[in-house]
Amino acid sequence: MRLSGELLRQVVESEGQAVAAAAGAGRLPLGWGAADCLALDKDGQETAQTRVYLGCDGVKVPVVTQAEKQARRAKAKAKRRRRGRKCRPLPAARQGAEQPYKEFKVVTLYDDRCAHRLVSVTAGDCARAGRLMRRDAGRVGLDKADDKVAVVDGAEWISNQLGRQAVPLDAVGLDFYHLAEYVHKTRRAVYGEADPEDTADPGNRWAAGVLHVAKHAGYEALDEALCGWVRGLRGAKRKAGLMLLGYVTQREGMIRYPEFLAQGRQIGSGPTESMCKATTLRIKGVGMRWDADNAEALMALEALDQSGAWQAYWDSFLSPAA
Repeated sequence: MRLSGELLRQVVESEGQAVAAAAGAGRLPLGWGAADCLALDKDGQETAQTRVYLGCDGVKVPVVTQAEKQARRAKAKAKRRRRGRKCRPLPAARQGAEQPYKEFKVVTLYDDRCAHRLVSVTAGDCARAGRLMRRDAGRVGLDKADDKVAVVDGAEWISNQLGRQAVPLDAVGLDFYHLAEYVHKTRRAVYGEADPEDTADPGNRWAAGVLHVAKHAGYEALDEALCGWVRGLRGAKRKAGLMLLGYVTQREGMIRYPEFLAQGRQIGSGPTESMCKATTLRIKGVGMRWDADNAEALMALEALDQSGAWQAYWDSFLSPAA
């Protein structure tokens, strides 16, 4: 079968929209549940308990702006006029985006080994992402897991939606690497730039010490250490230090690294970050711009594959050829 590039694009986007609709209606196949997700202990050995993680993050997607759409349409009309013959009318113009990038939301549920994974995407707002969290938590039976953990990047909208949607969780943890990013941002503001590999640099020693305290002593020790350190700063450096202190104090209940490590829980959101990359890999090619719904359709296809449900979907929803 031969298809033109344009027809192939339409077929792929149409199938992606069908996958997204099937997900919304709860008709996508799912070959696992909370009972299949055995937890690992601190030594990496399987236990008799079950554990499921929930993650959520935003990712930027390149979209077509209204100005770009108008420029394209003007170019198409000019080309038609140069032909000098009557053409079929152009289809109705679709509204473009206000900005060149739009934040999409990615929701993931997975186990310790990432052997089981459910990935969903949306071009909608925070509330839509929250509804995906609740829907997918229900699909995998999150409430039936012995240990239900969210590891997220600390964005307020994620914590708000976890609460508003009443997602059944035993703990919510702050991704350690996002904390590390904020610590090193503060290091540069206070101590200046330095080679990250230079262990003798005062700024690097400070950052390493702060992260060690956070990871092995917990929130109270971290807060005490930062309060004492900030008191010795002045001017812009003090402002940067206070911003870090505020970031930490606002996430007191999420900085539980010693507890998480003792129970064998993960402290990084790497599985969610990797899904942000995987679901947008196809749509971030050089020069690519998308309508939001078409980008969401392609991401839905990738999410289906990353969820391990690709073959089961086609087996279930496509009728055999006559």
